[in-house]
Amino acid sequence: MKPLKNILLKLLIACLFISGCNEKTKTTDDKINAIISKTEKQLEYGFEMVESKNDGNLIVPRSIEGDELLMVSSSDWTSGFFPGELWLMYKLTGNSLWKKRAKKYTELLEKEQYNTRTHDVGFMMYCSYGHGYQFANNSDYKNVLIQTAKSLSSRYNEKVQCIQSWDHSKSLYHYPVIIDNMMNMELLLWASEVTGDSLYKNMAINHANTTIKNHFRPDNSSYHVVDYAPETGEVIKKITNQGFADESIWARGQAWGLYGFTVMYRYTKDIRYLEQAEKIAKLVMSYSNLPDDKIPYWDMDAPNIPNEPRDASAAAITASALYELMEYSQNKMEYLKFADTIMKSLSSEAYLNKTGSNAGFLLDHSTGNMPRNSEIDVPINYADYYFLEALLRKKNYKK
Repeated sequence: MKPLKNILLKLLIACLFISGCNEKTKTTDDKINAIISKTEKQLEYGFEMVESKNDGNLIVPRSIEGDELLMVSSSDWTSGFFPGELWLMYKLTGNSLWKKRAKKYTELLEKEQYNTRTHDVGFMMYCSYGHGYQFANNSDYKNVLIQTAKSLSSRYNEKVQCIQSWDHSKSLYHYPVIIDNMMNMELLLWASEVTGDSLYKNMAINHANTTIKNHFRPDNSSYHVVDYAPETGEVIKKITNQGFADESIWARGQAWGLYGFTVMYRYTKDIRYLEQAEKIAKLVMSYSNLPDDKIPYWDMDAPNIPNEPRDASAAAITASALYELMEYSQNKMEYLKFADTIMKSLSSEAYLNKTGSNAGFLLDHSTGNMPRNSEIDVPINYADYYFLEALLRKKNYKK
């Protein structure tokens, strides 16, 4: 009888453990679903606002200027984020109405596939058409994305081994490459996968390797801009255009790097990119002056901390990146805990806008460009986009 009692006791303990795990999962799922429901209502309100403001030229929301909704054209670097939000909401809810809306606003960007004047076509088109191709299996979108990759690749310089970022006059920059540009490598990597043409992937790899070589400081923080001599590939200068100072730690720049190198590892499985992403993650998670809610100041070296604006967009990008990076790293639970803390903060009343407020934007308290006094402590569309992407990744992980 004793062995039987032991077996029954073990079974009882196992049942209680499983029951507890199921209850915990159910509670977590309920919380996620509550956030999805709240953000869906707010995005519904925002969509109605955009529809009323869309004049055929200024077609997508970017931020709030004064008390007014700031709309921008398809050529704005942020134009792909709003269609991307609609696709993400479709994926989060399964509501086909969001798919219909996403399709409409995605296709307003169609002409940008031929835009060779900016590196940001990766943002603009992959966040919109990329999701449309992934979530709706639209073959027409595939062709648009391939053409966009061709346009982006036209900005590659073999001497520099990078895609050029801005087209400024030579008095400002010769061949500027910004850390944000790592986000556009996904389009090139994807294009090589679907076309079989390794040219795009090789460009992305060269760009990433050059960025590792020249953008990062000994503490693994990143400059915003590295300017090159296009004739030789030599570094002319390193600055932080949108940060407090050239040697300061601009928060969103670190988030762009973290996300970009995580994507590089996903496509290439090159350990260098995983290690680089992990180094950035360690930096971002260990700022000595990081607030308890894990939402960084716009620049972690800004002079008036703690009385400096936060950047919710940097936090959202970081959370989304960590939810992916944890799948590749031995630091999984550490990344999960940090990302979860960010998402808990962003989902709180301190950051998540009330339904019917702030022109339908989801998150408040982002900082776009402090040195130019632009978009300070306001909602910005890319904060909303990466918040929804992080929410989707969190939801899928719990499954």
